[in-house]
Amino acid sequence: MRTGRPKRSLVLTADEQERLQSLAHRARSQPVLARRARVILASAQGLANHVVAKQVRCSVGMVNKWRSSFLKKRLDGLYDEPRPGAPRKVTDAQVEKLVIQTLGSTPRGQTHWSTRSLAQASGLSRMTISRIWRAFGLQPHRTETFKLSPDPLLIDKVRDIVGLYLNPPDHALVFCVDEKSQIQAPDRTQPLLPM
Repeated sequence: MRTGRPKRSLVLTADEQERLQSLAHRARSQPVLARRARVILASAQGLANHVVAKQVRCSVGMVNKWRSSFLKKRLDGLYDEPRPGAPRKVTDAQVEKLVIQTLGSTPRGQTHWSTRSLAQASGLSRMTISRIWRAFGLQPHRTETFKLSPDPLLIDKVRDIVGLYLNPPDHALVFCVDEKSQIQAPDRTQPLLPM
């Protein structure tokens, strides 16, 4: 003879049955969500809660919780509600301003922003700036385009060098040596031919 209060019968519609089967057996479902779907499917067969708990390998309390949640909210009851946490301290406007500042300007006397220099200029922490850069894929220290030097005499120096190439002094050779540090010449593909 059964004791305790009677449990409400759990009847699934065809659409709910199909959706729960999909959640329970799909490889990309979250394991927690798949287990909840299996609990509901087993409960819909009319099994007792302790039998469902043994079959799904969970506690009876878990079966009670998700069964009652499903009866109240149907499929929406299987998903977790957003958890409380500390409110955001950085607004969307601050994030937008930071991204624009990173992409559109440079600090005085430097070629690019660092997290510390931008933190000092914006008033945010360097970890916050690092998270924002990571979220937007920004890497100002890595560039694939030519950047001009902040040297105030750059134009005069460029004119001197280009002028030297265009109009070299009489009886003089002008060589250009492009030095790339830390790059070693590759081994020769063919040995030198004998003389």
